[in-house]
Amino acid sequence: MASDATTRPPVVELAGVGKSYGNVRALYGVDLTVRPGQVTCVLGDNGAGKSTLIKIIAGLHQHTEGELRIDGAPVRLSSPRDALDAGIATVYQDLATVPLMPVWRNFFLGSEPTRGPWPLRRLDIARMKRTTDAELRAMGIELDDLDQPIGTLSGGQRQSVAIARAVHFGARVLILDEPTAALGVKQSGVVLKYIAAARDRGLGVVFITHNPHHAYLVGDHFTVLRLGTVEVSAARDRITVDDLTHHMAGGAELAALRHELARVPGGAPAPDPVESEDPVEGKETAP
Repeated sequence: MASDATTRPPVVELAGVGKSYGNVRALYGVDLTVRPGQVTCVLGDNGAGKSTLIKIIAGLHQHTEGELRIDGAPVRLSSPRDALDAGIATVYQDLATVPLMPVWRNFFLGSEPTRGPWPLRRLDIARMKRTTDAELRAMGIELDDLDQPIGTLSGGQRQSVAIARAVHFGARVLILDEPTAALGVKQSGVVLKYIAAARDRGLGVVFITHNPHHAYLVGDHFTVLRLGTVEVSAARDRITVDDLTHHMAGGAELAALRHELARVPGGAPAPDPVESEDPVEGKETAP
């Protein structure tokens, strides 16, 4: 991790940002700072506001409260193209790839270089293959065959290609929407490795996840959202993975629930999930 990351000026800042849909307030009072060479992890349960936050930074939705700043200047992003022009790239869970197309074609999908005079211009396939191979290798990704359909790659490999693609096309801030959600342990490790590689190349990374253990492996700063607002925001040296797990699971509410259940006549105290009789189950459901 870059030791001087916290001293660098932020690329993206959210100050008191909120978003309302009519009478529904989905997000309010959110502060978030994204710096170069730093992984900012945003955690929260379903309905916490993570998706709304992503859409604001990615230019899909405009905030209705507070201020969004890029390089210190207040902005209102009106489209994903505005965000891309500012160097903000978002990699969603579906990856926006065409499974039957080869890896190199997916790498340049929508931005294919061409050669030759008009009207005889054609795809510069050799350049695309050469560039794809070089960029993947620069991220530590080595594929035996760039002509293989991207759908034949593992989930972790596809995520890695999407990350390398965003870096190549000039991203300064990389937003990753639950990149490990549908992956096993080994493939999650592959993705986390490339998140760290993107940070080491100087990108500001926003890592959206449900998994505090994955977040803590690569994160530099942690923000936990709950019901549309920030419950906790802390640097790595001020929080533990147990603290993250506690806040993610609504630890205070669970403690209150156990206390209430213990007072029910004839009822037994609700067991602490960490002390479950099944050690595997206990670890899975720990608050």
